[in-house]
Amino acid sequence: MKFIIHIVCLAILGFGWMNHLSNKNSVTAVTELSATINDQNISSDMLPELLKNTKDGSQKKAIKDLMEKLKGQETDVEETTEAATALAEDVDNSSTFMGILLTFLTAGYAGILFVMHILPILAHRATHQIFDSGAQLEKDLMSDARSKVAQGDYEGAIQAFREAAEKDLGNRLPWVEVVKLQREVLQVPAAAIETIREVLEKYTWQESDAAYFLFRLAELYDTDMGERENAIGIMQQVMQQFPETRHSANARHKLHEWGVV
Repeated sequence: MKFIIHIVCLAILGFGWMNHLSNKNSVTAVTELSATINDQNISSDMLPELLKNTKDGSQKKAIKDLMEKLKGQETDVEETTEAATALAEDVDNSSTFMGILLTFLTAGYAGILFVMHILPILAHRATHQIFDSGAQLEKDLMSDARSKVAQGDYEGAIQAFREAAEKDLGNRLPWVEVVKLQREVLQVPAAAIETIREVLEKYTWQESDAAYFLFRLAELYDTDMGERENAIGIMQQVMQQFPETRHSANARHKLHEWGVV
């Protein structure tokens, strides 16, 4: 249905512009006719003979229009010239108005096409680039590491995750995967602790990311290493580093569970 509407609109605009161009030719033809009448001293009664001897189609139409305008009148050369000049002005004014109208209609239709069809495509592409760029980056950088995990090459995967982290600073996910491999797969919690401490010392993190690593570090000390005192110290660090935040509240709750606060 929309396709048919567009076809109709284009057909109407096309017909309008063709008619406008035809009117422009008529203006030129009538203006030339006015000059011919003046130069050859032609009165209204001589117009039929002039029509008969004219070969040009535009000139023929101009003569017919002038004859129609002077129908029932007998005019001398001056009056006939004035009538031809007035006819040229009328046609020119009509052509100018039609040109302005067609320009507005064409611009309006082009604007509608842009808003309905082109703008959504541009918006979709922009949105796709903005929101998918992160996912694409993660896929490209971490695909090799995940492939090594699937192959059982855990040391190679850890190295690949580290390389991915260096290329995407501020993304904690590669480090989370490294710690997970060291703790759960290789079962070396001491290495996981060392990795988290390295991450916290070497990089600057947003509040939520830094708190995440500190909580994982406390968990490793308490659950895996059996060193609750170290875990308590880390929870107290969270409370000092992020006072009056949900991280501080969670750390306080954990200390309550351990019977410290």
